[in-house]
Amino acid sequence: MTTPLPASDRVHGLLAQMTLEEKLAQLVGFWVDQSDDAVAPMAGDMNTRGLYRDAVEHGIGHLTRVYGTRPIDPVERADWLWAEQRRLVAETRLGIPALVHEECLTGLAAWKAATFPTPLAWGAAFDPELVERVGAAIGRSMREVGVHQGLAPVLDVVRDPRWGRVDECIAEDPYVVGTIGTAYVRGLQQAGVHATLKHFAGYSASQAGRNHAPVHLGARELADVFLPPFEMAIREGGARSVMNSYTEIDGVPVAANAALLTGLLRDGWGFDGTVVSDYFAVAFLASMHAVAGSLGEAARLALEAGIDVELPTGDAYLALAEEVRAGRVPESLIDRSVLRVLGEKEELGLLDETFDEAPTTIDLDDAEHRMLARQLAAESVVLLSNDGVLPLAQPSQVAVIGPNADSAEALMGCYSFVNHVLAHHPGTPMGIEIPTVRAALADALGSAATVTYSQGADVEGDDRSGIAAAVASARDADVAVVVVGDRAGLFGRGTVGEGNDVESLELPGVQRQLVEAVVASGTPVVMVVVTGRPYAIDWAISGAARPAAVLQAFFPGEEGGTALADVISGAVSPSGHLPVSLPRSAGAQPFSYHHPILGGASEVTSADSTPVLPFGHGLSYTTFERSELTADAEVTAGDAFRASVRIRNTGDRAATDLVQLYARDLVGSVTRPVAQLLGYHRVALEPGEEAVVRFRVPTTRLAFSGVDLTRIVEPGAVELWVGPSCAERETETALEIVGAVHPVTVDDELLVAVEVDRMPARAVAQA
Repeated sequence: MTTPLPASDRVHGLLAQMTLEEKLAQLVGFWVDQSDDAVAPMAGDMNTRGLYRDAVEHGIGHLTRVYGTRPIDPVERADWLWAEQRRLVAETRLGIPALVHEECLTGLAAWKAATFPTPLAWGAAFDPELVERVGAAIGRSMREVGVHQGLAPVLDVVRDPRWGRVDECIAEDPYVVGTIGTAYVRGLQQAGVHATLKHFAGYSASQAGRNHAPVHLGARELADVFLPPFEMAIREGGARSVMNSYTEIDGVPVAANAALLTGLLRDGWGFDGTVVSDYFAVAFLASMHAVAGSLGEAARLALEAGIDVELPTGDAYLALAEEVRAGRVPESLIDRSVLRVLGEKEELGLLDETFDEAPTTIDLDDAEHRMLARQLAAESVVLLSNDGVLPLAQPSQVAVIGPNADSAEALMGCYSFVNHVLAHHPGTPMGIEIPTVRAALADALGSAATVTYSQGADVEGDDRSGIAAAVASARDADVAVVVVGDRAGLFGRGTVGEGNDVESLELPGVQRQLVEAVVASGTPVVMVVVTGRPYAIDWAISGAARPAAVLQAFFPGEEGGTALADVISGAVSPSGHLPVSLPRSAGAQPFSYHHPILGGASEVTSADSTPVLPFGHGLSYTTFERSELTADAEVTAGDAFRASVRIRNTGDRAATDLVQLYARDLVGSVTRPVAQLLGYHRVALEPGEEAVVRFRVPTTRLAFSGVDLTRIVEPGAVELWVGPSCAERETETALEIVGAVHPVTVDDELLVAVEVDRMPARAVAQA
C-alpha cells in the first residue's frame, strides 16, 4: 500500500479526532437535488434518495452538482449553499465544510452561465493560450458561486467517431490533447478551482465505439497514445484531481486497477491529489463488471486500487464501515484517502472559510465570457472546401436553410446546461443569449441583403415534406447557406453525446438529401456542418454535385452563430484545422492519422481507410507559403533539437496559419507511425508578411514503449516536414538521433518550445 504524502499537522490532527463514520463521510458525495431525470448513466438504479440532513450528520466530502441538476437562479442557489456550508461548520462535530463540484466542460453547467465551444472545437482552434484564458474565466465563475472542483477536462484521445462522447474530446493526436487540456487545467486552477482529469484511462478506445464497452488495448498503445495527455496535465499543469474511466481494459475494470490508479499515477508520476470515481463507477464493479459480489466488496476493490472519493453519492463506500469492522478492510486504507480529501480542502481554503455572506449579484455570462466565447468559436471554424463563393460578396438575397440554421440548441454540446439539463424542463428560458446562425447572418449582412429561412428537414427522421420549400427558397436567392448536423443529448435523446453512439457516419436523417436537393437548384450552396463528431461527407467535398463551400463547426457555443456569420461574411478569415481525420465511412473506423504502415491503405486490401480529409486540414481566405525547413543535423537521444521554417502570407488578406511540424521515425525496434505531429503554432500574418517559426523539440516527443514496454528514445534517422496537414510535405528536412538508447524518466521534458521572428511586409517587398 502506498504511504500517503505528508499532510499538514492540522489535517493529521483532524484525522486523529475522527470516528470511522466521520472518516467515511469525507469520502462520499451527496446529490442534493434528487429527481427522476437522468443526468448520469443508470442513475435510476442507484441510491440517490435519502434525507439530506441525515446524510450529512457526520459531515460530507462533496456536494454534488448543486447548480447543475435543475434550472435555479444562481443568486438564490448561492444563498442556500452558503447557509448549508455555515450549518456544516456549526452543527457537525468537527465543522468541516463540503467541497462542491460541478461539470464545466463547456463552461459552468449552471442556469444563466456562459456556454463555450465544446472541446473538439478547442482542438480545431489549436490555441492553448486562448483555452487557458477560457478556463480562467470559467474558474472565476465557479469560485464566485462557491464551487471548488470542476469535472473537466476530458483527455480521452479520439479513436472512433462512432463513439457518442467524441464532442467532449479534444483531438485524435495525444500531444494536441495534452497541450490544450493542460492549458485548460492551468486556467481553471489559477482561478482557485481544482481541475479533474477524465476519464483515466483508455475510455475512448471502447469496442465498436460503444459507450461503456470493453476496451481491447495493448499495453504499448495505452502507454504511447492514451496516457501521455494525463501525464502532461499532471506534470506540466499540476492537475489536482483525476477521475477513473468506466471501462475495463483487457478484463480489468479501471475502477479496480491498482496498477493504473496507484502504481502509475502516484508512484510513477508523483500525483498527490485526489482520485474521484466517475458517477456510480464503484457500484458498477458489482452491477456491470461483476468483479465484486456486493457493494462492500466493490468499495474495498476501489479503495485498494486508489479511488479516494465515491461520487456522486455513497452507494458503496458507506458500506466500508462493516468491511472495516469485519476485518476485511484496514482502517489505515481509509485514513490514506481521508488525508488526501482533507488536504485538498485545506489547499482550497475551505478549512478556514466562514461563509459569512453569499453574493447578492452574480453575472456568469459577462462581457469577457462572451468575448472569449466568440474568439474561440471563430478560431475553431474549419473551411473544408471552397470554390471561391466564400467569403460572400455582398449578396442581395440569401436563403438560410436547414434544421440547425435557426436552432440555439444546435450550437451546444452534450454537457452544456441547455442540452444536459434544460431538455428536461421544456418551456424554461435558456437564461443566456444564443444568436442562431440565421439571426447572426442577417445581422452581419445588414439591410443590404434579404435573408429568408426554410427549415427543410429535421435533424432526425425521414420526413422530406419540407425539402421542396427549401429548394424554392434557394432558387430565389443569390446564395444558399444550408446548416446541417447534430443535436446533442444524453442516452438516446439526440444524435451525439454521452450514450448516443452510432453505427453509421452518414449525416442523421434526410439531411444529405436536403443538401443535394438544394445544390441541384443551381444556386451556389454554402454547407455549414454543426456537429459533435466528424461525419462521412465525401459526397460534399469531392462529389460531382457538391456544395460550393463546406464549413465545419464542432458545437461552437453561445457565440457560435455569430462566429459562423463572421466567417461566412468575411469579417473573419477561417483559421481552424481538423483535430480529427474526416472519415470515409463507418466501416473504415477506427482510424487515426497516427498509424503504422499496416494501418493505412495498401494494395493487399480492397478496403480503403484513407480519410476524406486528413488531420490538420483547414483552408483560409488567403494562401500561405511554407519553405526553408531546417533542423540540426543530429541530436543525442534524450536531448533537444532545433528546427525552423519560413511562413509567408502570399495572398491579399490578413489571416492566421497553423504551422504544423511533423516527423517520421524511419526504423524502430517496434513499428512507428507514418506521421506524428511534433509541435504546432498559430501565426497571424498580414498580406505579404512572413515569419520564421523556430521549434525547440525534446527528443522525448519521439519516445515510445520498446519491446520490453520501457519508454525510450531510440537512435536512428528521422524525417521532418511542414505542410498544411499531416498528409502534405510542403518543405522537408531530416535529422539523425545519435548515441545510446535513452530511457525516459519523469525528469525529461515533455513540451515543445516555439519562438516567432517576424519580417514586416514592406521589408519582404524590399528584399
